[in-house]
Order: sequence, then C-alpha cells, then structure tokens
Amino acid sequence: MSNVPNINRRQFVAGSSGLLMAGAVHASQAAAAQPEGSKLAIHGGDKAVQQSVSYTPRWGDPEREQLEAMLRQNTLFYWGGPQTKLLIERFREYCPLEYVHTCSSGTAAIHIAVAAAGIGLGDEVITSPITDIGTVIGVLYQGAVPVFADVGAGHCNLDIEDVRRRITPKTKAIIPVHLTGNPCDMDAIMAIAEEHDLIVIEDCCQAWGARSRGRPIGTVGHFACFSLQNSKHVTCGDGGVVASGDDRFGPLLQRFGDKGAARGVTREGGGFRAFATNYRMSEPQAAVVAGQLTRLEQIAAQRARLGNLLTEHIADIPGIVPHEVHPEDRAVYWFYMFRVHPDAFRINRDDFARTLRAEGAPASGGYIGVPLYGEPVFREHGFIAGRWPVKEFGLTEMDFSTHQCAEAEAILADMIRVTINENMTEDYILQVAQSIRKVAEHFAV
Repeated sequence: MSNVPNINRRQFVAGSSGLLMAGAVHASQAAAAQPEGSKLAIHGGDKAVQQSVSYTPRWGDPEREQLEAMLRQNTLFYWGGPQTKLLIERFREYCPLEYVHTCSSGTAAIHIAVAAAGIGLGDEVITSPITDIGTVIGVLYQGAVPVFADVGAGHCNLDIEDVRRRITPKTKAIIPVHLTGNPCDMDAIMAIAEEHDLIVIEDCCQAWGARSRGRPIGTVGHFACFSLQNSKHVTCGDGGVVASGDDRFGPLLQRFGDKGAARGVTREGGGFRAFATNYRMSEPQAAVVAGQLTRLEQIAAQRARLGNLLTEHIADIPGIVPHEVHPEDRAVYWFYMFRVHPDAFRINRDDFARTLRAEGAPASGGYIGVPLYGEPVFREHGFIAGRWPVKEFGLTEMDFSTHQCAEAEAILADMIRVTINENMTEDYILQVAQSIRKVAEHFAV
C-alpha cells in the first residue's frame, strides 16, 4: 500500500536491489566461515528439517459408512434427510446451538446470517481486511457496506479499539474473523455489540474445533458460520453450516438458505415471506461431513498442540513475532503465521521464506496479496455489473480507494505462513522451529 506510516518497514520489505545484493554477498561470506552444522541449506549445508510428513487418507470407514447408508435412501434431498439430521446432531456436539442449517459453502453461511439479521441497504458491517472475500460477499449482495477495521499486530484479528473508532449511526453488525483458527477477543466484541445494539456474526470458517475462553467457537455471537471447503479441517469438498442460538434469528436460517421457503410450516403460517437464493446442501455431502465430524476433535487437538509447540520454540528469537494466542483459548491453526521485523535481518521477508523452504520447512511469504479493500473490485467499486448502486444512490460515503488499515498492510508485508497439519509429529515441528532459528541467526543484523 502506498501510504503505510512506517516508511522504514515498507521500504525494507519492498527492498532496494543494492541493499539486498550487499546483504547476499555478506551472507555468502559469513556462510563460508560457519561450522558445517549451521551452514544454510542454500549454501550447501544440511537441511534443518530432515523428517518428512506421512499423510494419511482424509476419508475412510466413517465416511464410507455414511455414504453406504445414504445409497440405501430413497431421497437425496436435505429436508428431513437422515444424513443431514446426523450431521446436525454431530455438529451440536462441538457447537451446541439450537438452530442449525446446512448450506453450500462458508460464503453462503455468512450470506444467510447477514440476510437473517435483516442487514440491508446502506447498513454498515465492520469486519477484518485480512480474510477471504467470502466474508463480505453476502454483505455486498444485501446492499450493505463492509467497513474494514484494523487488526492486532500479533494475533491478526480485529483490533478492538479500531472497531470502536469505525462505529457510526449506520453500523448494524460486526463480523469477527477467527483468522487461521485463532479466536478473536469475543468478550470485548460482545461488550461493544451490547453497548451499540449490534449483531455479531462469527466467521468460523477457518476455526473448526477452536475455543474462546474455553467456549466452543461460534457460541458467543448471534451467528456462527463455518466452511467445509476442501482445505478446511473437516470437509465435503465444498459446503457450510450456519447456526444460531438466538430465537430472533435462528428460525430464519432455513428460509434464507432455501429460496425463502418455510418448510415444515403450515400454509397459514408459511408462504414466501422472504426472498432468498438456493444455498442447500445435498444428502451425499452431508453424509461425508457426518463422517468427517468424528475426526474433528483429534484434528483440532493435534493442530493446537503442534502450533503451540512451534510458538514455544521460536518465541525467544530476536526479530521474530510468533503467532499470538490468548492462553485461555484454543487456536486450531488452519495455518501458523509469524512476523519478521524488517529491520532485524539482512534479507527481506520473501527471501527469509525462500531460505526456510530450502531448509525443508513448509513456509511461504504472506497470506492474501493485499487487504481486501486493496483488490481492484473494491478500489473501483465494481461490485454489481461494474458499479456500486449503493454509493451512486448516496447511501454511503465509503471510498475503498483511499481506505487504510496500517497494521493489516504491515502484517501482509512481513508475515510468513507455515503449514500445520494433524499428520505432523512433534519432532517435525521442532525441526521446523530449528530451521527458523537457524535462518534468523544467520541473517540477524
């Protein structure tokens, strides 16, 4: 971004070719003088990560059992289907909410929640700029306005004070994003929501099995939205779940995920009282999810253990900011992230990540390329057929072409992403930690 306040940080991350060239020469000379055990792999030394990860199949007997049962059914429609009922039953074991609706994606789950909450033309919804675009698609389709608040330096979730600063008379809701499966400060968010009479929609799409102060993720806000996309902890290829414990909104979930239909309601109390799209999940998908949910606790617990172990072993490295997790929370690490102080090392973030990969670590630079407001469709306000009627009609003064969240921009410039997977062992993670230490010590200023 062009106006990040910390110019030194930005200049370092962007890099100047002369500085990097000098650093590379210096590093090469230093490597030649180092003991063989500490020589970087890119300079001919041994890799720090010697182990490989033995991946086990993601599907097996639990999924097969449910799919075979599904094949014996005389219908594959979700309404009243035994696989959907079992999915919901097992979902409630992890997220005990009264109203649960299966749907086609995490994006659909959030759209259903936004619609059920009554969010509409010109309403403002505060959320994070570091997230998948699916977090705000439903907001925009309802004619509402995403308002991006900045994030915290270590946890990368919503900055509570900046959320407060972004509230206006038009604010209707907050969508906290539990980024990478690391819970937001839900107590603080709910306090703000109660003070300003706002609705809270938890984006739990990366957070299956996470806990906020011991509570299952999704059970604190008014809505919980989960994704079952292929990369998530549990999956059916693509799918979602939206849930609520609030009697005002819960009964509306099914309507807004099923074309506005009020299934199970008598004609006198039914009929089409709302307009909605078709976000239904089928029985074959539900069968796979029901099987997958039997694996969730093992997956979540292992990822939590491995991510915390990595933090423990890199927290003391100068210039490294590990993933910040509240001690009473359980983060489930859809991925692990840490930050590198730009002025602490003689190489930039991308070269740091490249050197880690050479050591055998599953690392890459960054997450999304820019905060959401930096994407062309936002900069150009081209949401509906290349236009944004809400702005044209004078219902918002939002201008994404000038929007800024300084910390979010800095995070995306200096963060490194490390893959965490339930198939990894503690010894493997210790070797990943050693690779980070090795590279950091080699290139320390």
